[in-house]
Amino acid sequence: MKVQKLVLMALFLGIGTILHAVIPGFFFGMKPDMLLSMMFVCIFLFADKGNIVILGLAAGILSGLTTTIPGGFLPNIIDKLITSAVIFLLFAALRHLLNRTLTAVILAAAGTLISGTIFLSAMTVLGALPAKASFIALFDTVVLPAAALNTIFVLIIFPIVLKITDQSRLASTTPTAKRG
Repeated sequence: MKVQKLVLMALFLGIGTILHAVIPGFFFGMKPDMLLSMMFVCIFLFADKGNIVILGLAAGILSGLTTTIPGGFLPNIIDKLITSAVIFLLFAALRHLLNRTLTAVILAAAGTLISGTIFLSAMTVLGALPAKASFIALFDTVVLPAAALNTIFVLIIFPIVLKITDQSRLASTTPTAKRG
């Protein structure tokens, strides 16, 4: 893995961590995960089998450290590891069919829904889900708005970052991938 990619992934995760830390928990301490958006951007720009586990683990730890929901540290790690692998596989399958920006936006929405489902499931299995909160209530009030927010965020930020990385030749690109 190139040092440039590691540095850029760390930078994106750092930005995502700050965004995740400043957004307050509003429903039983759960909040939209903007770090997830930055993890997706890293996957879309630096898609590589060698860095997916590292990326997912780093995002999970950082998200777990900045979570406001009690008992959310381990579910964040589980969630980000699984979500990063699933989104990487989906991106690898779809990037040749659609332009990268459209693929990124679709997968940001789907990835947030997948991530939220995994996170809430892990919270439930580990017995950390707040007693008065239900899976469906948390999904409806936090995960669905987070999916909308992450989708809009990726729609705005990804084309900008893609253009910058393409011009500086930092992102791994596939010659046959449709650009966008």
